[in-house]
Amino acid sequence: MKKFPILLIAVLIIALAPMANAAKYRVTSDMSLQTVLDNANDGDILLLQPGIYIGNFIINHAITLRGDSPQGIHAKPVIIDAQGKDDALRIKAAHVTVENLHIRNWGDNLTNQNAAIYIEKQATHPIIRLNSLKGRSTGIYVDKSHYGQFLNNKVEGDNSMRPPDRGNGIHLVMVKHAVVKGNEIWHTRDGLYIISSNENQLVDNFLHDLRYGVHYMYSYTNVVSDNFTLNTRVGYALMQSKFLTVTNNLAINSNDHGLLLNFITQSTISNNYISGVQQRRTPGIMGSEGKGMFVYNSLFNKITDNWLSDAQIGIHLTAGSEDNKITNNNFIHNPIQIKYVSNREQQWNGNHWSNYLGWDSDNNGHGDQPFEPNDGIDKLLWQYPEAKLLMNSPAILTLRWVQREFPILKPAGVKDAAPLMAPSFIPTDIQAAAIIKYNSQYAKFGERLKEKT
Repeated sequence: MKKFPILLIAVLIIALAPMANAAKYRVTSDMSLQTVLDNANDGDILLLQPGIYIGNFIINHAITLRGDSPQGIHAKPVIIDAQGKDDALRIKAAHVTVENLHIRNWGDNLTNQNAAIYIEKQATHPIIRLNSLKGRSTGIYVDKSHYGQFLNNKVEGDNSMRPPDRGNGIHLVMVKHAVVKGNEIWHTRDGLYIISSNENQLVDNFLHDLRYGVHYMYSYTNVVSDNFTLNTRVGYALMQSKFLTVTNNLAINSNDHGLLLNFITQSTISNNYISGVQQRRTPGIMGSEGKGMFVYNSLFNKITDNWLSDAQIGIHLTAGSEDNKITNNNFIHNPIQIKYVSNREQQWNGNHWSNYLGWDSDNNGHGDQPFEPNDGIDKLLWQYPEAKLLMNSPAILTLRWVQREFPILKPAGVKDAAPLMAPSFIPTDIQAAAIIKYNSQYAKFGERLKEKT
């Protein structure tokens, strides 16, 4: 039997292959996918059958592009292969849904902003979900498009490349009202990168083996909640932004900072769990210690009910980071609980410090004596780490006594007027949820937590 030309089949498919009661069309890999996309009508559903679709495709209509492969370990995927150039999919129309595709091998030109899925300004209300992306540059690039939903995707970068040469997992530029939820991202440069984007939600994402898990720049009124970062240089890098709500996040095994606030104002940082921030890249260099929370030039924030444990420095405040409400936080097993660089004393109230040795004679849950975690002796040790050998010597004990008795000689620092005798919460439930969600390979963190709490 004489075969129809492949191109003719692709052109006729819209007219000849509609399924009952819906504008659905089955597309196979021997057809011209771009021709099918060009001839589709708004509202159509294109069901890509398992196979490899080679090329760089443009979507100009409000369609659903769905991989029609069954679930299961032996299921054959629907693969889009861009052959190492440009974008795999470029979305130019509003109300497009892309789901259940495997996209690979798109271009790696960061100047041209190559991405697996590139969404243009006019392409509002996109839904990108349940896709698996693997390549050398950005996974999903959203350029000024609003009201997007980016749900349950997996984005894997190329771990053989230098981190600065990779793209980001999901990259938002001047985007509003986006929901980024349930994604797993690893081996890209940053997991979620957000710049000049307002009123978005970043929720319940797993971001691991990256430079920064979440990276915010110049963005207002965003929510960052219930995310989990693991094995990053910085778990959450929040910079030059206002009105952020950062709650219920986990950061485990960061290298430099668990949570970095750089010029953050009028934001709420609460109920976050940060543990195991240890400097592994440049160990032993003064000033490079791993910091559970690093607060630089940030004012008028509420920093409450956070858990900061097993970092080389629990919290480091500098460059005028004042007028913040810092209460009900838990500083647990950090060799240096706090480093504060300023000439002005800060009054805190009601944090828990695992090395506080005071008494609670009236049983009100607060220590009888204020706690000053960074007195002049601490500052001496920051400058001269080798002096730690003298910590329990008579000379050091005498200096601490002099500071207490003659406070005029004491440098400015942080004073917690009513330290908590016990942690404000035990994060067992948070940790257990992370273990269940992210498989037994992370159970060791839960075991470590149980030992210490």
